[in-house]
Amino acid sequence: MKATKFRWMIISLVFLITVINYIDRSAIAFAMPLLSKQFHLNSEDIGLTLGAFNIGYALLVFFGGLMVDKWGSRRIWAFAALLWSLSIFSTAFATGMTMLFIVRMTLGVAEGPNFPALNRVVGDWLPSKERAKALGNALVAVPLALMVGGPIVSKLATSVGWQGMFVVLGLLGIIWVPIWFVLYKDFPETAKQVNNAELQEIRETDKINRQISEKEIRRSSHASMPGMWKFLFTNPTLLSNDWAFFVFGYNLFFFMGWLPTFLSNSYHLNLKQVGLFTVLPWALAAVLLFSVGHLSDRILRKTGSLRYARSYPIWISQLLGAISLTPILFYHSLTLSLVCISLAVGLNMSSNATFYAVNIDLIKQRSGTALGVMDFFFAIAGLIASTLTGFIIQLTGSFTGAFALVIILNLTAVVGVLIFHHPENKKHAYVQTQSLQL
Repeated sequence: MKATKFRWMIISLVFLITVINYIDRSAIAFAMPLLSKQFHLNSEDIGLTLGAFNIGYALLVFFGGLMVDKWGSRRIWAFAALLWSLSIFSTAFATGMTMLFIVRMTLGVAEGPNFPALNRVVGDWLPSKERAKALGNALVAVPLALMVGGPIVSKLATSVGWQGMFVVLGLLGIIWVPIWFVLYKDFPETAKQVNNAELQEIRETDKINRQISEKEIRRSSHASMPGMWKFLFTNPTLLSNDWAFFVFGYNLFFFMGWLPTFLSNSYHLNLKQVGLFTVLPWALAAVLLFSVGHLSDRILRKTGSLRYARSYPIWISQLLGAISLTPILFYHSLTLSLVCISLAVGLNMSSNATFYAVNIDLIKQRSGTALGVMDFFFAIAGLIASTLTGFIIQLTGSFTGAFALVIILNLTAVVGVLIFHHPENKKHAYVQTQSLQL
């Protein structure tokens, strides 16, 4: 029997909603020059408004992972996407900073379960040899969204106004929800579109090439995991992975939230020019993220080493990212800044899939919860990056200190991964004996 490939249809749906997710969360950065003038916002106000998202995100991302593991990605993701789409839609009716803060915080709450759900989908639907590849295919949506989002959002904001822009963006997620709810099942065993041959490929063993009830699957997946919390918060590999992801998050929110303002303030570009100039960093990030995701699985197949396949891409990319930003501290040039920022953004984002894969490699049975913990670090990083950058600029009158802090953080992540990140070490993996291993 020829195996179906329905798992890649699922990854396509994951890719699509992740594009929508990141266009939604980053749209306000491109509208900020208009909003700051209309509502008289200074640098601190902008930082607080951008940081409001991360307050909401931090509140729910941790519990979002628990919710996904308990109730499944199908229901939780559909509800979350609907809620954040309504939040984006309501941003069009903001009347000042207070309402902007509230709707941004609501958006963060609603988007909290997104990436724990993504990680759980990949863990349940993909075999280990395809996980980094699938994560790369899905997560490349982030830089692609930021790449096409800049010109699209800028065009919408200048043609239909920032209010019309948020109305249009809010409709995208609402359209996706029913498609997801109809096509996706929490486990491939219960999806009619998956035949036994594909199921055998997913599970990588003949012993599960049979019909299994959804109740039996859920009982295995939700079985008690003694020592899980101790494992999540004391495991050296996961903790160094979480810190490196914190640094990645700081980089991402720094550039996602402040790059348009940096280009506008430092080089006096208008909104349309800013949208065009932000394409290159995210385009390079998309290429590198996609490539490294595939490369990671190839290295794993060739060497069998999770250290080479997962750890090395992380520390190498963050080291090169720090080096790339250094010239900005000493030279004032639009061309040089774009080249350096593009390299830094691309390199830091290139290993994104490997961060996610490590959680599945070490604790597959609770990959949603593990990702929720990691994403909590990410949310805190976003809150700090958004608000602290605003204070640094307000205090110093320039972006130099903000860029220097990014470089220092990258170097701490490199040291942490080199010393503590050993996913191939069997002592670092959570082992649970169950009657049914999925």
